[in-house]
Amino acid sequence: MAEKESLLTRLRKRHAWLDHLVRAGSRYTERYGDHYAAAITYYSVLSLIPLLMLGFSVAGFVLAGNMDLLNQIRGGIAAAVPGALGEQVNTIVGKLIDSRSTVGIFGLLAALYSGLGWMTSLRDALTAQWTRERPELPFLITAVKDLLTLIGLGLALVISFGITAAGSALGGLVLEWLGLRQTGWAELLLSLAAIVLGLVANWLVFLWVLTSLPRFHVGWRSAIRGAITGAIGFEVLKQVGNIYLQTIKDSPSGSVFGTLLGLLVFINLVSRFLVFITAWTATARENMARSADPVLPPQPVLIRPTVHVAGRPDGVLTAGLISAGALIGVTLTRLLRRR
Repeated sequence: MAEKESLLTRLRKRHAWLDHLVRAGSRYTERYGDHYAAAITYYSVLSLIPLLMLGFSVAGFVLAGNMDLLNQIRGGIAAAVPGALGEQVNTIVGKLIDSRSTVGIFGLLAALYSGLGWMTSLRDALTAQWTRERPELPFLITAVKDLLTLIGLGLALVISFGITAAGSALGGLVLEWLGLRQTGWAELLLSLAAIVLGLVANWLVFLWVLTSLPRFHVGWRSAIRGAITGAIGFEVLKQVGNIYLQTIKDSPSGSVFGTLLGLLVFINLVSRFLVFITAWTATARENMARSADPVLPPQPVLIRPTVHVAGRPDGVLTAGLISAGALIGVTLTRLLRRR
C-alpha cells in the first residue's frame, strides 16, 4: 500500500512558487546560510570602527584647513556642553586634528583587513549556495581579486545611492518649477517615483552582486529574477528599518541602545536575505543543472598483464630442498617396513 503524501508535498506539486521556496530554504540550510550570515555580520560591525577612524581623519584635515569652521564647532560644543565636559570635548577635537594622519593610516589598514574579511565571507557564502567549493588559489591572488571586487561593490553602491538621490532632487526641482510643491497628489507621485527609482537602483546592485561575487561565472540571465526579488525585498527591509527607527527615537533608552541594536539586527537580516536570495536563484529550474561542481569522468583504466619469471634457485636453497626430500623419504620407508 502506497504511503499517503503529506500536505506540504501536495501543495508543492500544485504550486511551483512554493516548491521553489522550499528548495531554496533547503539549500540555504544545507549550505550553512545562517553561519555565513553571522560571519558577514561580524565583519560588517568590525568595519564600522575603521570607517569612523577614516571619517574622523578626513574631518581633521578639513578642519585643520578651515579655522573659521573649527572655531564655530568649538563654540557650538561649548554652548551645547558647558563646563568641564565641554572643555574635554574640545580637547579631544584638538587631539583628533593633531593626530589626523596617524588615525587615517591605522583606520585605512584596519578597513582593508575588515573589508577583505567581509568580502571573503560574502563571496564564499554566495559560492556555497550554488553548491560549489571554493577554488584553491594562492592567497595573494585571492586577496587582490577580493579587494578589486570590494572596490567594484563600493562603486556600485555609490552609483545606486547617487541615482536615488539625484532622482529625488530632480523630482523636487520639477515640482518647484511647476508650482506643485505643496500639492498632495504631486507629493504622492514624487514619493512613488522615488520608490520605483530606488527599486531600479537596487535591482542593478543585486544583479551585479549575484553575477560577480560568486567565485565562478554566473550569467546575467540566470540572475535577473533573483535580482528583481532581491530589490523588492531589500526595499521592504529598508522601510521596516525606517519605521523601527521612528518608533524608538523618542525613547531615552531606545535612542542610546536601540539604534545600535537596530543596526546589528538590520545588518544580520540583510546578510541572511542576500544569502537566501542567492539560494533562491541557484535553485531555479533553469539553474539547477549549474548549481553543482561538474562531475569529471573517471580516468580510463589500462589493463597490462604482467608475467614474472622466477629465477633459478641458488645452491643453498637446492641443497636444503634435497635434504628435506631425503629425510621425508627415509621416514616414510621406515613406517612402511614396520607395518
